[in-house]
Amino acid sequence: MMSDTSGVKTLVTIGTIDVKHDTINNVVSFESGMTIDADGSPQAYHPVSDSGLDALANAGRKGNWWGIVTDEKGEPVVQGEDDPFPGFYVSTTSLQDASKKITDPARYVNSDSVPFIVIPNNATLLGLVKKGDFARVENLRNGKFGYAIFADVGPKDKIGEGSMCLVRNLGIDASPRSGGVADSVRYTVFVGSGNGKCRSKAEIDSVGAVFYTAYTEKSK
Repeated sequence: MMSDTSGVKTLVTIGTIDVKHDTINNVVSFESGMTIDADGSPQAYHPVSDSGLDALANAGRKGNWWGIVTDEKGEPVVQGEDDPFPGFYVSTTSLQDASKKITDPARYVNSDSVPFIVIPNNATLLGLVKKGDFARVENLRNGKFGYAIFADVGPKDKIGEGSMCLVRNLGIDASPRSGGVADSVRYTVFVGSGNGKCRSKAEIDSVGAVFYTAYTEKSK
């Protein structure tokens, strides 16, 4: 682990991206691209003609589904008439509202309406950053930024991913199939800032701004 006199250490390297830990302010940060995570959206995956917002292959395959709810036989659960999008699969996120049934689409964080980021399944990172922690994400190309929470865990070798809602806030093409950018996105995650619960967009924007203001004041 490399460090300097400012208290900022290279915590881990994911691919070519160095993830830094500011040990004084307890902030994790990195700069990378941005890909789009559709998970949690009730429109994410559809069994017919792969017609959901995202490619069904990103949710797994027969016998090994990881992005959608399955029944006791391992078969994908399809939304019913009383659900938001009947006929679509129930897409999951790592952060969940445990008060709702596993088959309820509302149990999961909706990528289409809630700004969230994805953290790789890396033991070092997940030892610090917890589900529900707040983050500020900035598009360095245009100066647009947004607040988010950590709501989904992704592949261990991939970093730089956000929900459709977050990506739109940054002025980036939010299509899960063709959107995103290759670089110039800065992620600042406030370690220990969350409570492990789902949040509304309004709450994320409000509370996230409080954490960022406190961080900038302390960093002066």
